[in-house]
Amino acid sequence: MDTSVRFKDLGVCEELCASCEKLGWVHPTKIQMEAIPYGLAQKDLIGLAVTGSGKTAAFALPVLQELLNSPQPFFALVLTPTRELAIQISQQFEAIGAFIGLKTAVLVGGLDLMQQAVALSRKPHVVIGTPGRVLDHLTNTKGFTIAGIHFLVLDEADRLLNMDFEKEINQIVAAAPETRTTFLFSATMTNKVEKLKRACLRRDAVKLEVSGKYETVETLVQHYLFIPAQFKDTYLLFVLEQFMGASVIIFCDTSGAALQLTTVLDKMGFRAVAIFGKLTQQKRLEALNKFRSKSKNILVATDVASRGLDIPAVDLVVNYDVPQHAKNYIHRVGRTARAGRAGRALVLVTQYDVQLYQRIEALLGFKLPEFAVDKDAAMLQHERVLDAQRKAHVELKQAEKDQEDPEIDTEEKLGDDGVAPTLSRKKQGRMPVNLVKRRAKLRQMRK
Repeated sequence: MDTSVRFKDLGVCEELCASCEKLGWVHPTKIQMEAIPYGLAQKDLIGLAVTGSGKTAAFALPVLQELLNSPQPFFALVLTPTRELAIQISQQFEAIGAFIGLKTAVLVGGLDLMQQAVALSRKPHVVIGTPGRVLDHLTNTKGFTIAGIHFLVLDEADRLLNMDFEKEINQIVAAAPETRTTFLFSATMTNKVEKLKRACLRRDAVKLEVSGKYETVETLVQHYLFIPAQFKDTYLLFVLEQFMGASVIIFCDTSGAALQLTTVLDKMGFRAVAIFGKLTQQKRLEALNKFRSKSKNILVATDVASRGLDIPAVDLVVNYDVPQHAKNYIHRVGRTARAGRAGRALVLVTQYDVQLYQRIEALLGFKLPEFAVDKDAAMLQHERVLDAQRKAHVELKQAEKDQEDPEIDTEEKLGDDGVAPTLSRKKQGRMPVNLVKRRAKLRQMRK
């Protein structure tokens, strides 16, 4: 980062420079220095930069400066791959454009369609959303159109296409005016991104690449820990106790593993919360807010949280599961050591993960040092971990059973007649057949 360059040197107006200062942005990042001048000139561009490099401001500042010159509703559309990233981008737009009363609308799945339609009826300046929900509103919400937008932004384009949004994106691009300015930002230049570039950018589009294809930042300290698979939770407990009170994100490969680990950590007294794709949008936002507010200091997550989310002060990222694709390691550890801050990353490697781990080292181009652990001291906690695992197993099994039979309150007691007294006749009528038979048998035995 060049500390001699400021946002005003890039052509950003005084009002937006003042907003940047209020947000603590003194010097532009590499991608911002490269992209903002072209963006202000309304050039189509494709920007390749690693996660945590400040891409949002790189496209938000040119959009807002042009909006100041030509204020109108539905001025810009931003497409993102995930709901959380859409909400975060909206918050950044609103923070930068607070002085002009900027209005945004977020269109994502998992949230109320009618509330989003109401937000669109207020004629927002910037619309941010996931492709499926944006297309849904374009088709069904009266008054919403992108026929007059000035800017179309595709953020995390490589992931947008990996999540099979290509059909929806093509329809959205077709509905936008040819005179628009298009910004395409991506971590990597895949064949699909190259195809998208040809489809929606003008021939004179500028390509900016401010970093190597895959790399981690210099302020990130990385280690691996080789452990037997059966003692993974025991060694994780030892690691977490070394970083007691620190802000930690633990990445798992699946939703089930994330839920299981969160429950185990809870049984061991840690303040942990989970985020994964199977949660409702409301619960995902609640989990993120608890982690950001530090009421919970451990976030157990799948790769739904590995890209785009900006959580300023993450001290440690743990790869509980070695990622199946080596490049996902780069995105995961990119949640720490952001914006020049220091951070640490640790990958737990079992006897079954050696080949996957070697791919990560091959991608990085260097070998990671081993994390120093007193194995005897770590194993002293094994019985405690086994007890927590047993309790977590029982709790999750019970929760699964309750979900299968939602009409029956497990806290209810049978009355003398074999029927729970708090159950309404309506609910009794919906009781599973096996439970009805069981209670009838109990009544017969009592007679």
